Amino acid sequence: MDKQGCAVGWDGAVNAWHVAGGVYRMGRREWLTETGWQQAYDDGIRTVVDLRHPREALRRDTDPVVPDHAWSGVNIVIAPTEEPDDPRFTAVCGPYLNDPAHYLHNVRLYPKKLVAVFRAVAAATGAVVIHCAAGRDRSGLVAAMIQDLAGHSDQLIADGYSKAARGINGRYRTHGPPHARERYLADAELAPLLEVRGRTVVKFVRELDTRAFLQENGLTAEEIADIQRLAAGRVPL
Repeated sequence: MDKQGCAVGWDGAVNAWHVAGGVYRMGRREWLTETGWQQAYDDGIRTVVDLRHPREALRRDTDPVVPDHAWSGVNIVIAPTEEPDDPRFTAVCGPYLNDPAHYLHNVRLYPKKLVAVFRAVAAATGAVVIHCAAGRDRSGLVAAMIQDLAGHSDQLIADGYSKAARGINGRYRTHGPPHARERYLADAELAPLLEVRGRTVVKFVRELDTRAFLQENGLTAEEIADIQRLAAGRVPL
């Protein structure tokens, strides 16, 4: 069975999806239980790329208690996509990234940060999971770029964003949003919004030209080839 675009059932994982080949995405890794970490490991995950600013990587009282050895076989790489206190960022993206209309601004502000993310993916052993806080926009930005490198269709890229946006929206319905800038949206409001945002994600990667952008900013052709092999399912050991 082709699992591309399918939900991932690691215990505790929120908004977890298969992107392509050996690449996955999800929300905060702190949501995973000890069982969830073992399930991820059993699915081949050996690298986690955390796209958040380091100050976000904090355990909450509601997170499961997980011993450090649960992820002892997994390399966790901190590779933020932004500087949230940078006035240039807040001027074009607001206080945090929550709309694909801002993706192009984000990558143009921080090209070296994006290259660092992709360099971590290229250097990874095993399968890779990328994550941010909600698993929607920072993860969505990087996932769309990986899908672009993998040659995915416009529809697959738009669907990837839509599934993740619906996934975290469902979480907000049952658990509430983490802050006042987010809220649960009923489908009558969410569906037309996702139609627009799905097209926006596609427009972002097509205008950007992921391969050209990454090479112009220092990623090598071999590193790009490594990412493409991973996205095609040829997972390095």
